Parts: sequence; C-alpha cells; structure tokens
Amino acid sequence: MFEIYPIRAFSDNYIWTLVKDNEVTVVDPGDPKPVKEFLEKRDLTLKNILITHHHFDHTGGIEDLINLSNCEVYGPHGDHIKGINKKLNEGDEFDISNIKFNVFSTPGHTLDHLSYFANAEEPILFCGDTLFSGGCGRLFEGTPKQMLESLSKFSQLPSDTKVFCTHEYTESNLKFAVEVEPNNTLLNEKYSEVRKLRSEDKITLPSSIGTELNINPFMRCHQASVIEAAQAYSQTQVNEADEVLGVIRGWKDNF
Repeated sequence: MFEIYPIRAFSDNYIWTLVKDNEVTVVDPGDPKPVKEFLEKRDLTLKNILITHHHFDHTGGIEDLINLSNCEVYGPHGDHIKGINKKLNEGDEFDISNIKFNVFSTPGHTLDHLSYFANAEEPILFCGDTLFSGGCGRLFEGTPKQMLESLSKFSQLPSDTKVFCTHEYTESNLKFAVEVEPNNTLLNEKYSEVRKLRSEDKITLPSSIGTELNINPFMRCHQASVIEAAQAYSQTQVNEADEVLGVIRGWKDNF
C-alpha cells in the first residue's frame, strides 16, 4: 500500500509525494527546499520525479533534487526540460514501486503537458495544471479543442479516481462555477464545504473524477445548463462543446 502526502510550496502549489516502502516519488517539484525537509524529517529516499509540463513552478527543483539523489526523472519528450532522463509520450507505461502508470498527453494549458494515471487499488491521477477541482488550466499554449479532448480522457476514468492537481484554486474556481450553474445543488454544497475548509487553512484536495463530473463546468460543456450560460455570457449561439469551453475559459480569465 502507498500513501500520498501534499508538500506545500510557493503560495498555492502542492508537490504531491507518493511514499511506498520508504521510497519516495515527487510530482512537479518546483521548489526543492520543502521536498528536502520532508525527506530528512522522515528519513526517506527520493527515487523518482514526475514532471507534467515545463513551467518553472513545476520544474525548478529538478537539478537540486538530482544532486541530492540519483533519481529517475520522468516527463515530456524533447530537450526543453533539463534533467528528464525518462522521456514519455501518449500511451507509454512505466512502473514505480510496483505501481503501473499510464501516460496521457493532455495539451491545452501547455502543448507538452502530460498526466499520469494509475489504476491501483485506489485509482489515482496526477494531472498537473490540466484539471483543477472546479476548473481547468489557462490556455497559455493550447486551444479549447485540445483542452476539451484532454478533459474528455479524464472523464472516461473510474469515478472514484482521486484527482491530484497542483494548485489550491478550488475556492476561486467554485465561486466562478456557481456563476455558471447557480442551480447546481451538488456544486453549491461543495462550494460551502470548500469555503469552510479554506477558512481553516485546510487543503481541499484530492478531488475525484466523479465529483468533477458533477461540479466542474469545464467537464460539463455538453450539459444544457453550461451551454445556456455560455450563450448568455457571449451573446452568441455556441453549441459545440469546444466552443462552450472556450467561452467559459475566457469568462473565467476575466472573472
């Protein structure tokens, strides 16, 4: 059995830390310092790093952590991220501590973005900045269609899949989601729960795929309520799901 811990970094990042048999895998270590402190406090050994995309708040700690431990670094193919020695593409598989991970190419936020899914006894998804609880990543490099296709891959996963995204954006995401779907009962209940957690400085993650399908407007672009909200906001007859996503992403960017 494995355990997953959040290491807080910067203002709102989480460096997810998978521990099994005293071996550690960290995901998107933008800052090496809190990772080193975590390892030292628990007398653990860093074995692997997973990288989802090239942004510095996800990659900034790679060099220091490689120097600390001769670990494997898994991440997007290409030469643009220094330190990756296991370069991955859509459809690849790899094992970490006897846990099999499947690699999804999930462009939208960036073009190189990967996500990692393990159909373990408790299915888990490390999705970086593609899917957030109640939201999705800004489209810095990709298109609404690409983001929709990426999120659609997630929607096919088991509903109990735990979603480990990299930022504590849940409260602000749900504040916007309620604007899109004010009559979504499950969404309103979740928003109340999250506001209470954040008022106590508690973490709101992980989420689950089942939860996101019920509350996240970016996972619900085929739903009539989301389509109607996008049409009302844009004053256009958007109907295709990627068009709807594009409208609500722009709406969120200016919210």
